[in-house]
Amino acid sequence: MPLATIDIVSPTVYYVGLAITVFVVGIDIIAFVHCVFQRRDAFPALGTLPKGIWMLLLGGGALLGIVLRLSTLGLLQLVGLIAGAVYLIDVRPRIKDLTDGSSW
Repeated sequence: MPLATIDIVSPTVYYVGLAITVFVVGIDIIAFVHCVFQRRDAFPALGTLPKGIWMLLLGGGALLGIVLRLSTLGLLQLVGLIAGAVYLIDVRPRIKDLTDGSSW
């Protein structure tokens, strides 16, 4: 009689994938909420994409990350992560500096 095997790989892959999905979707939601409350004319003043495009990228990335959850780090999650990171690292501080005079 063979020894019973314990499958620890499948649950580990599942929970790591879930953690990555939550992280990526969290970044996109934070960036989307910030984008919603910004003035529309601030985006062209910075020479970046219009507010509507940013909202589409960030909201779409979050929605697709939640709905599809293709794999541990699927292509659509990667696009959402990049869009959220670019917004939070580049666009958000410049908008805050333009509107408030402080970057954080």
